[in-house]
Amino acid sequence: MIDARKNDHRLLKILIEPWVSEKATQVADKSNQNVFAVMPDSTKQEVKAAVELMFKVEVTSVQILNQKGKAKRSGRISGRRKNVKKAYVCLKSGHEINFEAEAR
Repeated sequence: MIDARKNDHRLLKILIEPWVSEKATQVADKSNQNVFAVMPDSTKQEVKAAVELMFKVEVTSVQILNQKGKAKRSGRISGRRKNVKKAYVCLKSGHEINFEAEAR
């Protein structure tokens, strides 16, 4: 029982934020997928369980990618953006995540 609570606590921390971009919006409209920024040490199974727990939807598949931060320069000052781990979550047909309703 204690392990299950720890697991649920971890699942609530897996999803950092929804990823909002033109490509993410096109993917959501075209193939019923949502994109999330996730913790760097998360797995596909954890992401699937976290989405199902938080949004009460059924997930069919999860694709994960690691995006390296871009090198940026401003004059002589140079640096890098943070590395990001993203998850493309494919939902079962008939299910959708409405972020506006979830925020209230």
